[in-house]
Amino acid sequence: MNQTSDDLLALFDDAPLNARYWLIFILMSAVFVFDFFDFLVVGYLLAAVAREWHLTYGESAVILYSGGVGAIVGAIVFGAFADAWGRKQQIVIGTFICAISAGLIAFIPDGSWLLFAILRFVVGLGLAAAVTPSLTVVVELTPTRHRTFATSFYVVFASAGGFLAPVISAAIMGPYGWRRVALLGFVALIIGILVWLFTPESVRWLTAKGRFIEARNEVARHLGLPLDEVPLPTARPVMQPRGNLLDLWSQPRMFWETLLIWGGSSTAAYGVYLWGPTIVALLLGVPVPKAAAYFVLVSAAGVTGKIVVTLLAPLIGRRLLGIIWGLGGTVALALAGYYSAAFVGGVPLMVVLLCCSTFCIEGGFSNLAPYTVESYGVNLGARSSGLGQTANGVGKIIGPLSLALIAGTSHLVSPAQTESAVFPAFLFLAFCMALVGLSFLFLGVETHGKAMVLDHSTAG
Repeated sequence: MNQTSDDLLALFDDAPLNARYWLIFILMSAVFVFDFFDFLVVGYLLAAVAREWHLTYGESAVILYSGGVGAIVGAIVFGAFADAWGRKQQIVIGTFICAISAGLIAFIPDGSWLLFAILRFVVGLGLAAAVTPSLTVVVELTPTRHRTFATSFYVVFASAGGFLAPVISAAIMGPYGWRRVALLGFVALIIGILVWLFTPESVRWLTAKGRFIEARNEVARHLGLPLDEVPLPTARPVMQPRGNLLDLWSQPRMFWETLLIWGGSSTAAYGVYLWGPTIVALLLGVPVPKAAAYFVLVSAAGVTGKIVVTLLAPLIGRRLLGIIWGLGGTVALALAGYYSAAFVGGVPLMVVLLCCSTFCIEGGFSNLAPYTVESYGVNLGARSSGLGQTANGVGKIIGPLSLALIAGTSHLVSPAQTESAVFPAFLFLAFCMALVGLSFLFLGVETHGKAMVLDHSTAG
């Protein structure tokens, strides 16, 4: 009897979350943790060198948004590569690129802000090159019945990387200086090696490419079954994953929704995280290590938001959750800008409201990141993740650039200039989060509990 790919994938989809699954999940999570640490630690490095190097807002913004430019390139190129040639190889290459370029920042000469910006571009490229296919792997690996919970939980580890950045900066930067913090970027090299040694290629991608023998062998290993108990498909798939980015436009509703939810969330997130430590340090007149300590709380709120989303998404679905979290972030950001100079019981109200904002913004990423891959299907999985990361990269530029443009790029970073720019900048970030909530409302579909298809256009 002829076997189809559906027979093989149905067996794979019935698999338990066994030790092999959790090993792969942990390694993919480590990619998120250490690569996002390498990317987000720049906010604290810049807060330390901006005064020391007498940087203008324009120079500081170039350093911050160069990583976003690199992320755009990495997402576009490596998303296409991952669909055409496989997920695993791109994860390893991207992690190596991110780790090496982040670590090299520790060795740049004083005042070399342009070299700093160039290395940040390469960090962003490596980040997107690694996380784009790693997210796709986790979505494709997880059985449908567990997918909404497990993949939402997976995105928590991106915030864990953001949480490590202020924790380590607060602990190390004071006694050892910013260069020792930057040197930790090399740690991600270890993760790249472990991924190469222990992570298999995606079964769903192998099946979609018609590489049935490899897919069958991997399913047998994953389930601990003899080969003769695993079906070998005989019918070649009608459409196979390739690297053409124009294929994404075959689903225009998904295309625009992906750009809006990723771009809006990213602009808000990186506006807060990359400028936040500098804003708090200048407006409150506190040392950089203390500002970093405040942002431990802000980052912890983001992690908490993702955990709450992980628990709620299987109960209320991805679409409704996206609406609520997007509009919640809108309100929190607007209030944070309005009350930027207020204190409550000696605590800066801005910090409290920024915690509320990251609870919604970061929490939303746990929902929208796997949602994008689920919507598009396996054939477009990595490219759809790449499209999201491309919009994410644009947000990495627009977020930090917004304050620089409002403050005036030619002005030196100063308390007075920052104070006048904070409220309008935060209103802009609030508008970006409003786009997220409205996109889920008017363009969103529900993917919770629905099996992932090889090709969305033939899903019926």
